Amino acid sequence: MSSPKFATLRYTALRIGLFVASFAVVWVLAYFRIIPLGVGSSNTVWLLLLAIVISAPLSFVLLRKQRDAMSEQIVAKVDRQKERLVANQRMEDGL
Repeated sequence: MSSPKFATLRYTALRIGLFVASFAVVWVLAYFRIIPLGVGSSNTVWLLLLAIVISAPLSFVLLRKQRDAMSEQIVAKVDRQKERLVANQRMEDGL
């Protein structure tokens, strides 16, 4: 999966993996009562939100190369679509 063709898939998988790892760390910290468990039955929601808050800046820093590769892949695809649209418009105008 080192091909630029799979850049979006790779970034998404790494982003989800980073979130799952953050959630696991937060869950362990809550299990050992190092961080608060939440209020009432909000334990799961609290842990999910905390994992999101932790994983977002980590992914911004740690996944920069993958995000750039994904961006290049998306820009290339959009450029191809624009070229195809322009070519189709020229064909219609020529008829």
